Amino acid sequence: MFAVYAARIDRDQPLTGLELGERPAPEARPGWSTINVRAASLNHHDLWSLRGVGLPEGRLPMILGCDAAGVDADGNEVVLHSVIGQSGHGVGPDEPRSILTERYQGTFAEQVAVPTWNVLPKPKELSFAEAACLPTAWLTAYRMLFTNAGVRPGDSVLVQGAGGGVATAAIILGKAAGLRVFATSRDEAKRKRAVELGAVEAVEPGARLPQRVDAVIETVGAATWSHSVKSLRPGGTLVISGATSGDRPSHAELTRIFFLELKVVGSTMGTKDELEDLLSFCAATGVRPVIDEELPLDRAREGFERLASGEQFGKIVLTNS
Repeated sequence: MFAVYAARIDRDQPLTGLELGERPAPEARPGWSTINVRAASLNHHDLWSLRGVGLPEGRLPMILGCDAAGVDADGNEVVLHSVIGQSGHGVGPDEPRSILTERYQGTFAEQVAVPTWNVLPKPKELSFAEAACLPTAWLTAYRMLFTNAGVRPGDSVLVQGAGGGVATAAIILGKAAGLRVFATSRDEAKRKRAVELGAVEAVEPGARLPQRVDAVIETVGAATWSHSVKSLRPGGTLVISGATSGDRPSHAELTRIFFLELKVVGSTMGTKDELEDLLSFCAATGVRPVIDEELPLDRAREGFERLASGEQFGKIVLTNS
């Protein structure tokens, strides 16, 4: 089958290890389902995999892609939850948690195999492309906001780095849930787009906000860390799920954190139950992922290049006809 895969690891020039071509189709195994992929979306995780983060050379070649929506063997339209344990039924308390492309072949292919437990019905209200955007970036944003930040309607939130998949999802979900959302971006066009999507104000990174916020959604890391901490009200919560600018800020702001009793919470992906809730939320409210671009699978390199450049706003989706 045709697939997009990591053939080599290159920490400095990750796209040099990206290959498009034929790979073995999934083999049938008990308790697993083979899905015909209709749409799959890119994440920064795919670029990190090409750098060897979470993907050692001994597991190459590895088909990339964490997210997918498609059709199962019985013709059902489905969405995949990409957090997989070793048992094939969720993640047990004593087994390592992984996502597709770390231990198991990913979704940038004509077919993908996952534990049947990881297969959820796709709401009829969502297209395959829209549904394929949800299991990583949107699920991460959903868990950050509603589980780990614990915000409620009327609360205020700062979203760092408007334009990225998680940040865009957080703006839209926050607006739909009745939050007062602020956003940052270095790019004027992205700041304008953030306001169009529901942010009450979008500013340059580091700029003073009109008020201190109840929570910060942080995916940028070192470049925005100090601003994130300084933007919180006393007792506020900073939730971090990524560090695209690096994980070693020049100033950790420890004094401010303990003096103002701030909470710093790490967040990774989300549970199957949270994905079910997110799918229902989107179906019921009309909230939809922002799709930057849809490309056929054989043009995946263009999508990777756009993601690596940081030019996208929202999700890049690869489709199978």
